Amino acid sequence: MSYSLKEIYFTLQGEGAHTGRAAVFARFTGCNLWSGRAVDRTTAACWFCDTDFLGIDGPGGGRFASAEALAETVRGAWDEHASGGTPYVVFTGGEPMLQLDEALVGACHAVGLQVAIETNGTLPVPRSVDWICVSPKPNSELVQTSGDELKLVHPHAVRPEQVEHLDFAHFYLQPLDGPERDAHTATCVAFCRAHPRWRLSLQTHKLVGIP
Repeated sequence: MSYSLKEIYFTLQGEGAHTGRAAVFARFTGCNLWSGRAVDRTTAACWFCDTDFLGIDGPGGGRFASAEALAETVRGAWDEHASGGTPYVVFTGGEPMLQLDEALVGACHAVGLQVAIETNGTLPVPRSVDWICVSPKPNSELVQTSGDELKLVHPHAVRPEQVEHLDFAHFYLQPLDGPERDAHTATCVAFCRAHPRWRLSLQTHKLVGIP
């Protein structure tokens, strides 16, 4: 199987349980909930998406003919910037489960990478993935109902009480970005204070100005 990547880059994880951790982000092209085109945004399930996942023209992006080739590229991106620690890759998108498979996870493990995924949960995730973060979206069927981290953008049509019974180790509430971000942040803070099972997740990469 070949793989199409929008971009591959080294940064710090900006959100959720691993905030501040060094990571290689590998962003797949394509999504099953939005075309990525502005003309389709208003009718998309995840109309609030802030990511460009169209094409293969981003830094480090391209088509990779094999799982091994992609895994070596990701490991190279880590080795170029980091010394020590556990090499760590976050597969994201778009929707990474349109392309991520057992072969790629195995190839990443073979070169010493710990594998995480950020997914909308509409497709099952291979059990071999080391860290599963699911972010449920409105008007879509949630198939991946267990994992390490559930991260809910709030407020929108999916409410915390609809998903807090699911089998996740951590539950995060993340303010919906945009012109009303401050108000949404206050709403999330109040909810987390009243419901301690939930923790606040901020997009710290935007706050400090890194990718």
